[in-house]
Amino acid sequence: MAICPLCNSLKELDISCPTCNTRLEDTGKVSDYLDPYGHYNDEETVKMGDGYQNTAKNKICPHLMVCKNCGYEKVKFIQEE
Repeated sequence: MAICPLCNSLKELDISCPTCNTRLEDTGKVSDYLDPYGHYNDEETVKMGDGYQNTAKNKICPHLMVCKNCGYEKVKFIQEE
């Protein structure tokens, strides 16, 4: 079973905002915003409803990266290990 290195605090991303150059904050999995009770489901079920076609098949975890300075948002796909 693959795990997301960001969800499990094994790695951190260091990405700068293209608008204001502030470091983007990882605010967690996109699916956490879509279903507040989704974390009670198994990961494969969550991935089937996260809005991205191949997250389960490709073993990727979509994370919402947000700039706390200007509000810029970007979804970053993290390869599970």
